Amino acid sequence: MATAVTTRQQQQRAAELNVIARKQRSLWKDALTRLLRNKAAIAGMIVILFAAFVAIFAEIRIDAIGLHFRLAPYDPVADQNTPKALMEPIWTQAFGSKYTDPAYIMGSDQLGRDILSRLMFGSRISLIVGFVPVAIVFVIGGTVGMLAGYVGGWVDNSLMRFTDIIYAFPDLLFVIIIVATLRGTAFGDILGGLLLIFVGIAIVGWVGLARLVRGQVLSLKHREFIEAARCIGATPTRIMLKHLFPNVLAPVIVSVAFAIPGAMLTEATLSFLGVGIRPPTPTWGAMINEGFVVFSSTPWPVLLPALCISIVLLAFTFVGDGLRDALDPRMKL
Repeated sequence: MATAVTTRQQQQRAAELNVIARKQRSLWKDALTRLLRNKAAIAGMIVILFAAFVAIFAEIRIDAIGLHFRLAPYDPVADQNTPKALMEPIWTQAFGSKYTDPAYIMGSDQLGRDILSRLMFGSRISLIVGFVPVAIVFVIGGTVGMLAGYVGGWVDNSLMRFTDIIYAFPDLLFVIIIVATLRGTAFGDILGGLLLIFVGIAIVGWVGLARLVRGQVLSLKHREFIEAARCIGATPTRIMLKHLFPNVLAPVIVSVAFAIPGAMLTEATLSFLGVGIRPPTPTWGAMINEGFVVFSSTPWPVLLPALCISIVLLAFTFVGDGLRDALDPRMKL
């Protein structure tokens, strides 16, 4: 009788273990599940994907079923019709505005250029400035912070003293000095000054991430799972990449999510000061700079690109918070 009871208990235990085994999923699948449950993060991703879609297909012409369709209705740099300058958005007609034209849904600037088309093309530069320098910052800052925190000793002291020197300079002022100094050189002419802005933002942006990664590594490198990895013969490179990096990823994701809109705002500030992307290339920051001249006549050339920057900034913030929660191994489904 006791043997039968023991057998049933063993079978029940085996069935429970089988169910648990079937329910096990990888870390990334669990993270994806948590991310998809975050409504704010989903809304942010939709906004970012929409901005990326507009940036990629702004000048693509679609010919189908006898229809000729172009996402951006006009050339963003050509003067369309000077008498139609400073047209207001079409929805202002409901409030009694007489300076509207159905051909200019979001109005026109002081040169008669369509604001909607310039917003669409401007999203290209703004998103590129957001992603590329931050990718460089991620590589440099993550590498420096990981080496300094894990190796320690003179390597840590040397890297952190150099980091402190760069950190001592005001970020925006340092970027302005770099861009203004090299703007007239051959390097500053590459891609209309875009490469110079990449370098300027990357030089000042990596120090904060390096200090963050170093602090996280210092708090983890003497934990039990790291000591266990050393005991089984794992190399320092494997420990840093396979054990430390995944555990410092959550705060790094948050930092990167805030760095992307920060880089976009830096480009907007540089363009507003006249040292950003060379005209007539449309960017949201340059549009604010140009629209500020006629702000007293109509605020829309300033408000619309500023609104685009604000919405994209908020979207990246939502996505960053969602990724932080999703990638945190202490979070539960």
